[in-house]
Amino acid sequence: MLATAVRRWAVLAVALPLAAAGIRKVTQVVEARRGSSGLTRSMRQVADLLGSGRKRRRRFF
Repeated sequence: MLATAVRRWAVLAVALPLAAAGIRKVTQVVEARRGSSGLTRSMRQVADLLGSGRKRRRRFF
């Protein structure tokens, strides 16, 4: 059971950043052809969410 959990974590640790990179590449291609749009901005936000894996904290000082 532990091996299954570790295997699942390892796949996600590799798959999510790769998916984020793929979405960013598609976004760049679409923006180069058609310009920025709501869809491409949303795709970029999703890629940032997938790539970072966690929210970044703001520093107030």
